[in-house]
Amino acid sequence: CGGCWAFSIVGGIESAYAIKGNNLEELSVQQVIDCSYNNYGCSGGSTVSALNWLNQTKVKLVRDSEYTFKAQTGLCHYFGRSDFGVSITGFAAYDFSGQEEEMMRMLVNWGPLAVTVDAVSWQDYLGGIIQYHCSSGRANHAVLITGFDRTGAFP
Repeated sequence: CGGCWAFSIVGGIESAYAIKGNNLEELSVQQVIDCSYNNYGCSGGSTVSALNWLNQTKVKLVRDSEYTFKAQTGLCHYFGRSDFGVSITGFAAYDFSGQEEEMMRMLVNWGPLAVTVDAVSWQDYLGGIIQYHCSSGRANHAVLITGFDRTGAFP
């Protein structure tokens, strides 16, 4: 399932919710895959489009245990009567191409960042830090950045 776009934003929302002092919850990625109609479910999507959908509709993300991951696009199910749900009150989108210092500052000040990357070189990843392949021209994968390390040769 090509739902990386949904996994990255749901992970970011889970993190922001916990950073605000709430319990760390496992929210439903499948709900975003099924219900974010401006995207293509397991065939791909946009992190910004999905965040825009969540922000405009104020849909509450339910726990993963209520709407489990199926690894395929399904019909959208709404949980209007659910006692629990997490919604967003806004988001920001930035182009961090070539601005690693700014990205690190945002990460420290705001928490994990859902980002799109060029992951072509990751197909044959064997270990260590990926170097010299920082193209921003072909974003084809979404990830959640949760930290960085300045102690090595490459931050």
